[in-house]
Amino acid sequence: MAVSFTESVKPHLPVLHFDYSEGAEFLLGERWKLVSGRALRGGARKCSHREMPWDFWLIFLFLGVVIPWRGYTRLKKLLARPSVDAKEKLALYAATIAFQWVLVGLVAWRSLVHGLTLQDLGLDSQSWFRISVSGVLGAFLIGGLQWLNLRRIGKMEGEAPELLRKLASRLLPVNLLEYLPYAALAITAGVCEEFVYRGFAIAAFSKAGLPIWLVVIVSSILFGLAHAYQGRAGIVSTGIFGVLLAIGRLGFGSVVPVMMWHAGLDLAAGVAAPKYLLRPPTEGESFKAG
Repeated sequence: MAVSFTESVKPHLPVLHFDYSEGAEFLLGERWKLVSGRALRGGARKCSHREMPWDFWLIFLFLGVVIPWRGYTRLKKLLARPSVDAKEKLALYAATIAFQWVLVGLVAWRSLVHGLTLQDLGLDSQSWFRISVSGVLGAFLIGGLQWLNLRRIGKMEGEAPELLRKLASRLLPVNLLEYLPYAALAITAGVCEEFVYRGFAIAAFSKAGLPIWLVVIVSSILFGLAHAYQGRAGIVSTGIFGVLLAIGRLGFGSVVPVMMWHAGLDLAAGVAAPKYLLRPPTEGESFKAG
């Protein structure tokens, strides 16, 4: 999805390096005051060009290689099966939820060990009311756009829509019993993935001395690769969505609103995708099948 799942399901529908001692001051100064400047700007001044810890490199290797590969291979096996029953879906949801929280725990632990603060990670704010309102409104807006997009895709034919139909038939809920644990997965994905890709990744790359525009691109590429099972179109569309989320995270100086946006996207997909992608065959299709 732009339905975003990780590891088990994904794995919920993603350059240039130069001496920026003067350029970053400019980017993180006047032009970026509107984009979350205080946390990242302050950190960049204190520890620009700091070498990235070896365990951060391992985390990014895991995000950029292992998760896309594992998600692709597991989904390939799943698509080879004629169907997936409710028990298997629920087990898949539970395994993915557990994996994501374990990953977040590991990433948070290593982040704190290496001195990243809650502010660096986008988890501290002086305006929780504004953050909360922006998160809720954005979630409804993005969820509504996802609904309209899936309705549009449901009317299309071709390789990409067909892949989404196959994914929806095997991964998405078709009744309330399946939707409730799926909703828990969607919320988990919103919280955990945004912490990893927009909280940790943006903080780690910024502390390592990358300019903000490159931080946004690299973190979004990693996010897109997590959707490699959706094919090239899925990687590109999710990567673009990742750029939007990264800009939101920087603009609000917090990862909380984009957690809500991400969860809203997946919650809407869990209702709209089965409705529009798992449509019954038309009379013409039934006649041809007969």
